[in-house]
Amino acid sequence: MRPKLVVDYLVYLIVRLFICTVQATPLSVCAQVSKFLAWLASDVLKIRGKLVDSNLAHAFPELSPPERKKLARRSWYHLCLMVCEIAHAPRKLHDTNWHKHITMRNIHIQIEQALGRRPVVVLLGHFGNFEVMGYCTGMLGFPTYTVARPLDNPFLHKWLEEFRSSTGQIILPKQGSAPYIEQVLNQNGTLALLCDQNAGPKGCWVEFMNRPASYHKAISVFSMTSGAPLVFLYMRRTGGPMQFEFGVEGIYDPATASEAKGVKEVTQWYNEMLERVVRRDPEQYWWVHNRWKDERPAKKREQEAKRLAAEKVAAAA
Repeated sequence: MRPKLVVDYLVYLIVRLFICTVQATPLSVCAQVSKFLAWLASDVLKIRGKLVDSNLAHAFPELSPPERKKLARRSWYHLCLMVCEIAHAPRKLHDTNWHKHITMRNIHIQIEQALGRRPVVVLLGHFGNFEVMGYCTGMLGFPTYTVARPLDNPFLHKWLEEFRSSTGQIILPKQGSAPYIEQVLNQNGTLALLCDQNAGPKGCWVEFMNRPASYHKAISVFSMTSGAPLVFLYMRRTGGPMQFEFGVEGIYDPATASEAKGVKEVTQWYNEMLERVVRRDPEQYWWVHNRWKDERPAKKREQEAKRLAAEKVAAAA
């Protein structure tokens, strides 16, 4: 066995041992431990501390440094508790008791779309517990084809994919999935995509949380070429562990829109949906995610920033 595979397998064993420990621990205890781990990661070890503080400073310029520090700690708490909820989901969430853990908001919109004779593109961000949302969607009888990047560790990837597909969710690889996506849309299936992944210098740039961010153009193209409505979903924690609100934030249907939108306009639309849910519950977003990474030349960045600022002023006028 190659050295990398040995290391990967050892990491896999450690992670599985940790998950087994979490599953054997009551969720109320997991929540308390998550608070400690959040304090450790944010205040002591300062993991990605500069990046998180920079992200929060740009997104919420009105917050003072102490307020940003508290928000960063709450964000880490969300991430730690999210892992615990994922570990407990197969044992806690069933088709007979889901209503004790999840409240629905405007979900009839998604059901109507899923039962229709048209393809549907579901969008979500690195917000709330999107992994449990995918698990619940399949459990409730509405499985999706989800595009996800494979983990670098093949053993962890296989284990995570088994969790994701355990209720009927079908995982498509991020690379080379174009033919499968076309087939899903042609057969009126439901495609699920994380919409806030960095698309690099050649992506579609729109303003997100007060800074330019790059989005994949393919998301808009899928809707424009297939006529599929875009449905923005979220699952946010509303109280203690495993207590969620599962909702539809908005829908863009090219068939009923007053005027056709281009790639830029469609991207701006779902970006606004994401920003709305993040601003309501900022601690449930992945601020450790380097969402605003910009590798374009300085001159290009400056021109783009001026253009976006001008568009913002024109929209407000």
